[in-house]
Amino acid sequence: MNASLPERMKVIEITQPGGPEVLALKERPVPSPKAGEILVKVAATGVNGPDMMQRKGLYPAPAGASDLLGLEISGQIVAIGEGVKRWKLGDLVCGLTNGGGYAEYCTVLASHCLPIPEGVSLEDAAGLPETFFTVWSNVFIGAQLKAGENFLVHGGAGGIGSTCIQLGKAFGAKVITTDSPDARCQLCRDLGADRVIDYQKEDFVEIVRSEGGANVILDIVGGPNIEKNIKAASPDARIIQLAFAAGSKVEINLMPIMLKRLTYTGSTLRTRPVAYKTRVAEELEAQVWPLISQGKIKGVTRQRLPLAEASQAHQWMESAQHTGKILLIV
Repeated sequence: MNASLPERMKVIEITQPGGPEVLALKERPVPSPKAGEILVKVAATGVNGPDMMQRKGLYPAPAGASDLLGLEISGQIVAIGEGVKRWKLGDLVCGLTNGGGYAEYCTVLASHCLPIPEGVSLEDAAGLPETFFTVWSNVFIGAQLKAGENFLVHGGAGGIGSTCIQLGKAFGAKVITTDSPDARCQLCRDLGADRVIDYQKEDFVEIVRSEGGANVILDIVGGPNIEKNIKAASPDARIIQLAFAAGSKVEINLMPIMLKRLTYTGSTLRTRPVAYKTRVAEELEAQVWPLISQGKIKGVTRQRLPLAEASQAHQWMESAQHTGKILLIV
């Protein structure tokens, strides 16, 4: 461990399962990187949906991972574990963590870190890993979205949605998205969506079917959307369920899944094998990071708050009125 590092650091702990008010500023020892890991002095950490679930006691950290929230960070490398060859002390990185980001220092697997794209600030880079890893692994590796296909994205103005719109367009898909109210719909248009549907005013099923149906659908809503997605899907479509904002228990007729030959899948990124996430990092660096550096894809940061105000960040996240990413600045 670097002798110049402090022994203690500020962290945000979950004092008990519950609402945003259970998050509290505490102190802990600074962790040491194990073999294959680096220790990052955190500049910023992204706030994500799984953080809300974990805070409520519904999404426990995997065995061996930090119990602290925070699945993505950016910052400077201040210590390096055994066997790490690519990175050196002082390098600026962003990375996908298994937890621990709501802290002044965080250990990350070296192979799950990426350089800061050109033109992106160190703080804003903290909002890239979780959404880009999630979208790339589900939409491009899993669902194999191809140029010319119709890609339906629900909640286009959010963190996942804004990433989906931009990546879909960058790789040649026709992107249709749902959101509401008008300001969120306008953000979707600004990001390049071909058709934006205000779900409060329009029936997305009819509109998507008039476009020939959706080849790939990414949904974070669940509830009544589940049956509607099946109706809006084209034959051989792939439906990805990433969250259930409106509930996960529904009664539906599964016959169309058989008749249309649909693939219906869900996923959580955190429990994926290390090698899989390393593959995602490599593909992002090769195929997506250059597009970010060229300004063709942007991280969408909407709010920044000090680490100590994590509970306020969670309130914003759960209001469902935020757009883009919420960052905690350390």
